[in-house]
Amino acid sequence: MRTPRLAGLGLASMAAVAFAMAGCAADSDATPGASAPAADTPSASASAGNADPAAAAALATAAAKLGTTSFKLTMTSGPGFKMTGMLDAPNGTGTADVVATGPNTEITVKTLLVGQDLYLKVPGITKGDTWTHVDVSRLPEGANVGLRPGQIDPANTAKLLTSTTDVRQVDSRGYQGTLDLTKAAGVAGVDQTLVKTWGAQAQNVPFTAGLDEQGRLSALTIQLPAVEGQQAQPLEVLYTDYGIKVTAQKPAAAEITEAPDSLYTSLGG
Repeated sequence: MRTPRLAGLGLASMAAVAFAMAGCAADSDATPGASAPAADTPSASASAGNADPAAAAALATAAAKLGTTSFKLTMTSGPGFKMTGMLDAPNGTGTADVVATGPNTEITVKTLLVGQDLYLKVPGITKGDTWTHVDVSRLPEGANVGLRPGQIDPANTAKLLTSTTDVRQVDSRGYQGTLDLTKAAGVAGVDQTLVKTWGAQAQNVPFTAGLDEQGRLSALTIQLPAVEGQQAQPLEVLYTDYGIKVTAQKPAAAEITEAPDSLYTSLGG
């Protein structure tokens, strides 16, 4: 049974598992239609020129603020992948829905994080309204199922920015540069296998970022390289609703089952 990948994103691997369990194939070459970048984010293009230490510091500070508050995250890559999450970093809790769309098929994988415990609802694996408890230590290297203990931001933007080579400020709240994804595999849902597929392209990936009026991240767009001659959809992340109340509680014992071995195997373990 083929386990498809959606837009080449490791973050979508849970949805790919759902498609495989259902015997369906996701269409990663769906008609392009990624949403436009946020208004306060410049268009991504290959950067040129020297890095600006002040710009890099501003982005690093903005990313660090994600660990001090709650926020809503929306991540998309074309019409085939969308993730929405409500995250409370100080309390280590969050919820997220990953929606994977293929030909005549749509699968939603739900994720719940409470402290060190990660729970999933995966069509074809979990039953009814129950939650599957995941042993995070058994997840293979690079596997990213959205939320994860110790990584409240699914895009892990703070770590991603450590791989940048030439951050520059382009307007009052807009920044751009290039990323060396060979130094950040597993970040923003990009796994090591995909990075190897890109080859040298992975070392010079354009990105843009925007800040809100309070200096917090509002948007991030990464122009992923082409795969096998076909241009990948941009990976776009929006950060909104800072300070929002996040309701995430551990399910009742009767609603929890342990993840089967097949789940870890499907993720490459």
